[in-house]
Order: sequence, then structure tokens, then C-alpha cells
Amino acid sequence: MAVLAALRESFVLPIREGIARLAGNAELAEQVRQERADNAWLRETIGDLQNRMFEPGWVRMTTLAEQEFTRDGLRQITAVCRVMAIKSPMIKRGLALRAAYVWGQGINITARDDKVNQVVQRFLDDVGNRRVLTGDQAHEDLEHSLGTDGQVFLALFTNPRNGRVQVRRVPWDEITDVITNPDDASEPWYYQRDWWSERIDPVLGARITKREIAFYPALGYRPRLRPKTLRGSDGSTGPVMWDAPVYHVKVGGDPGWKFGLPDAYAAVDWANAYREFLTDWARLVKALSRFAWRLTTKGSKQAAARTRMAAAPTRDPVTGDALHAGATAVMTPDMMLEAVPKSGATIDSESGRPLAAMTAAALDVPVTMLLGDPGTTGARATAATLDTPTERSMELRRGVWTEAYRAILQYVILESVRAPEGLLKGKIDTDAYDGRETVRLRAGNDTTIDISWPDIDDVDVSSLIEAIVKADSTTHLPPLVVARLLLETLGVKDVDGILAKLTDKEGNFVSPSASAGQAAADAFRRGEDPASMVGNLPPGSPGDGEDEDPDEGADDAQVSEAVAGHIRGITHGREDTYRALRRQGYSKAKAARIANAGKTHDQRSRMARKAARTRKARGGR
Repeated sequence: MAVLAALRESFVLPIREGIARLAGNAELAEQVRQERADNAWLRETIGDLQNRMFEPGWVRMTTLAEQEFTRDGLRQITAVCRVMAIKSPMIKRGLALRAAYVWGQGINITARDDKVNQVVQRFLDDVGNRRVLTGDQAHEDLEHSLGTDGQVFLALFTNPRNGRVQVRRVPWDEITDVITNPDDASEPWYYQRDWWSERIDPVLGARITKREIAFYPALGYRPRLRPKTLRGSDGSTGPVMWDAPVYHVKVGGDPGWKFGLPDAYAAVDWANAYREFLTDWARLVKALSRFAWRLTTKGSKQAAARTRMAAAPTRDPVTGDALHAGATAVMTPDMMLEAVPKSGATIDSESGRPLAAMTAAALDVPVTMLLGDPGTTGARATAATLDTPTERSMELRRGVWTEAYRAILQYVILESVRAPEGLLKGKIDTDAYDGRETVRLRAGNDTTIDISWPDIDDVDVSSLIEAIVKADSTTHLPPLVVARLLLETLGVKDVDGILAKLTDKEGNFVSPSASAGQAAADAFRRGEDPASMVGNLPPGSPGDGEDEDPDEGADDAQVSEAVAGHIRGITHGREDTYRALRRQGYSKAKAARIANAGKTHDQRSRMARKAARTRKARGGR
């Protein structure tokens, strides 16, 4: 195309212009000449813009950007950011704000299936896992590490017998290399760890330091042929820890880089510049405060004035303290004492606010929040609310942690199925193309994990509750979903514990306003044992009459409530069910029929078939 354009410019357009002039068409000739001039000007302009990109400054910058930071360079960046996070008030507050925005209101994690949820909650409540990943202190430490290191490495040590997973952090300083897929640099395979371990000799009590090298597979990478040892790019050899895959949380940097960059990296220079500005401003104020008064006198009086000004101040006769303030100046008429004017001195500390704004921009937090002061041009309402871009930035960071939790919990479920003594039973399918493993539980149980975060910005609780109540009035939401939304809106911590008290053994919702009698009646209608809802003896327990008439106690004459303890006509162990139904308003006959339901084997069989029909009619719920 470029060759054709050049030929057209060099031959076609001049020929057209010449033909137009010979034919006497001056207007057409002028249009062709103007087109040639415009084309020449455009080529010159585009060439100039292109040449500007090859200036030394841009060439140096692009050359540096083409290469990833070396491991030593990243180690130095991390060291600077860690020190600044401790020493610099702005970096320290900026990282604390980010952690508060992301983790301040907690996170809610549940599995839809009860059995799966039991495995998930056991993992989340583990003491070691809370210390490293799931506890409040761990949340703050993890977010702070992303601010100073740019990455977090989580090793999932797995017990092959029972599938128990223990999360431990691998120090970023010990990760020396990432081995990726040769055909896809974005897919990590192994993480090389190089560290010095220190052990104590149990006999001699001496400390033994030893260098160790190990390779950890990336979470999700499990090839059919798994080598026991690997050799790194530096020639070092070490074992492969297949029972401890690593999940790498990375932020910052280029998407093609092996490692990330700290959140504080872009803010360090500007925070240091703001520190230097405030230091100079404080030095200026201190210099101006050195001389507060100006004494004017004749030349013959200067020596006496200098002696009088240098004299020590008088002291309080009682306490003995020097009287610096409120002293009286006694001078001759030809001496004049006046304050030093400061009209020509500039001592405005707000001039450095743009430097603080650059620091806030680098950390993705509002400058009003970073400084803790709305400033002269701001307002208290502005300082108390977050803008939309900041909310979206923090939601993106929450999304990073959501993906991390989901990947780790899916691995916990998978290992529980793989382990012979695991709580979950099912089948693990391996994709023939990429080797990814997926879980299929028995009876088609759902492995979906729901991860939710509270709103970052404060919303009126009454408005949210009103919206939930309106949604519940549509009768399209399950009661458990409505209860969870209400509890999360009210900020209740133990949401899962409360919901467990609102469900029966089958996972059905039991309204807290419903009495025990109503719960027993509802269970009877579903074809279940009503006595199990009140805490009476389950079917088959001692005392149940396996050979009694199923219609016993069906009329009022056969039921006598006068007998203390045992009620005549009611199967032993089901008296509480009968009393609860009577308190609910049921007649003696109906209460007796419901209470005695399921006391024999035939009745329980009929109830089981009825319950199956009920579940089928409800779509399997």
C-alpha cells in the first residue's frame, strides 16, 4: 500500500495535473495541486510525530519497560516500600485505608450444599488457617503485604489420608523464580523456593543452618507424570512438593511479568517529596521565630541595648521559673521596640497539597482521607464519603481476594473427595486437553460456593431492610435467602450459626415465630416424623410400639390427659409432641393422630414415600 501511494504521488497526480492544464481546466488542476500539497504536509507531520517517539528519553523509558525488574531489583523495591510503610505517615495511613476499605466489614463465605458447607467451614475455622488466611489479623497482614511486596504466596499443605488442608505463607523473599508453561507464559507451573533453615540439634543443643531448595507446583497444575525433583534455571536441584501447591496473589506490574509490584511503589517518591516540603516549611517557620522583636536605637546606645537584651529574664519569687512572657521593657525615649513584620514571609503549608494528592492518587485513596483533613477548599461531607472511582478500585481488589478464596476452597473440596477418609464422596474428572480436575459429588450435590462482601459505602440500613421486605413480599425468594440478607444488612457476625438454628435436620427453614406444635404439624404434612421436630424419641427407639395399631388414639375417648407423665393413648416418648400440638390449638383426636404418626415400621414407610412424593412435587427441594 505504501508503494502504491508513493507511485500515485510521484506519477499519477502530476500527470493528472498536466492533463487538466492542457485541457484548460484550471480549477481541476488547482485541486490536484492542492491535494499533492496536503499529502506532503501530512507525511511531514506524521513523520515528525513518529520521530518524537525516538527521542532519547522515550527510547530509554521503553527500553526499561521491555524488561521485567530483576529479582535483586524487586528485592530492593520491596525493602524500600517496607521501610516507608513503617516510617512514612502517608504511606502507612494509605495502606491502612486500603486494608480498611477492603476487609473492614469482613467477608461471608458459604457453600450451598450442607455437606460441602461443613467441609468449607471446618477449613475456615481451623486455627492455623485463621492465623494465615481467614482471620481478621490475617486479612490485614495480607493486604499490607500486597502494599509493600506486591504479592502473596499461599502454600496449601494437604493430608493425603483425610484431605485436610493447612494454609501457610511462603515468604516472598524466598521465592526466586517462577517456571511457566513454555507455550503460555501466563500459566505458572512451579515456584522455586530457596531459603536457609535453622534447626536445633536435640543432643548438642547447637543451631544448625542449612540451605534448602524446593519446587512447589502451582495450584491447579497436576500433570499425569509428576517428577520427584526439578532443576532450576540457576542449576540448583530440589524436590517437588506435590502435596503443597501454591496460589500466587499478584498485583501491579505488567500482566506478562512473573512477579507483581507493591501498591506503595508509585507513591514512595511523592510521599518523600511531601515530607521534604514539610521539613523545609518547618525549618522556615523556625527561622522566622528566631527573632520576634526589633529594637531601634542610636549608635551610642547599641552597646547598652545589646547588654540589656542579653540579660537573663527575671524569675518568679515563689516557683523560681523564668518569666519569659509578660515582661516589661524599660527603655529610654530614643529607643523603639516593635514586632518583626512577617508580611513578606510565606509560611503557607497548603502549597504542598498537590504533592499529597499525587501520593493519594498512587494509592487509589482520596487525598482528604489520606490527610485526615478536608482542607480549606473541601467540606466535612466530602471527607466522610468515598467517590465512585475509589469504590470501584476497592471492589476490584475484593474481586482479587474472591478469586483467591474460590480457587483455594475448590481445592479443599477436591481433596476431601480424593482422600480415602474425606468427608465428601464423589468422582474427580480430569480434562483430557489441559489436565484440569473437576469434582462431581454423589447424588448431584452442588459444589457452588457463595462469597459476598458488604457494601463499601455506608447505606441507610432502614432503606436496605425496606428493599428486602419488599422483595420478600413477592414470594419468589426462599426464606433462608431473605434471612441471610437481613442478617448481613444488620451486620451480624455469625450469620451461618444463626441460620443453622433456623433449619431442621433436612435443611428446611423453620420460622422462629412458629411454635413446636406448628413445626410438628408441618413435618407431618411433609411425610416426616413429627416427633423429631420436638425432640421426642426417634422412630425405632425403645418404647415405640412396633406392633401397635396405627389408628390407636384416633378419637377423644381413647386419650386421657389426666394421667401425669405418660398420656394414655399416646405412644411413649411422644407426649411432648402431643402437648405442643394441643397448645397450638389442635383437638385431642388430631393431636393424637399426628403425635402417634410414624411409630410403626409400616407408618414410617408410608411417611417416607409421602415425603418423596412431596419433594418431587416441589421440584426436588
